[in-house]
Amino acid sequence: MSEKAAAKEKINFIDTFFDGARKGWNIAINTIMPAMVLGYVLVQIFTVTGIMAVFAKVFGPAMGLFGLPGEAVTVLISAFFAKGAGAATAFNLYQNGVINAAQATICVMPSMLMGTLIGHYARIVLVAETNEKYRIIMLGIALFDAVLGMILMRLFLTMMGMM
Repeated sequence: MSEKAAAKEKINFIDTFFDGARKGWNIAINTIMPAMVLGYVLVQIFTVTGIMAVFAKVFGPAMGLFGLPGEAVTVLISAFFAKGAGAATAFNLYQNGVINAAQATICVMPSMLMGTLIGHYARIVLVAETNEKYRIIMLGIALFDAVLGMILMRLFLTMMGMM
């Protein structure tokens, strides 16, 4: 028997399970939880300070194109920082009755398509020293994808009778 085959036989199910559980725990604590806290805190700060009411009025017409209230712009703001924060913000708005389930589904689109834009931009575009004349285009593509995703999701939900 080769050394590789012998090493594979020595790995047991329990060790594999615990290794996976430790990795999952670390991801949850180090990545998911901070993003969720950011989403929750942003909504609370915006609500307590009255900024949420301003967002509702100012962004209502633009967000209405996607079938969303103006307050949903907070999802876009938090998604810039982290995908999880955008999704957590959408959940928080849903939980507080600001948006319904179909609207929360629409809000997930920009969270996934442009989420963590600031971090990715800094880590990829700036570190790679991408030509400056293409940087705005690269940002624009992510924003375009988010807008298109929200429009398509609204269309799909409307066709399914959920909007």
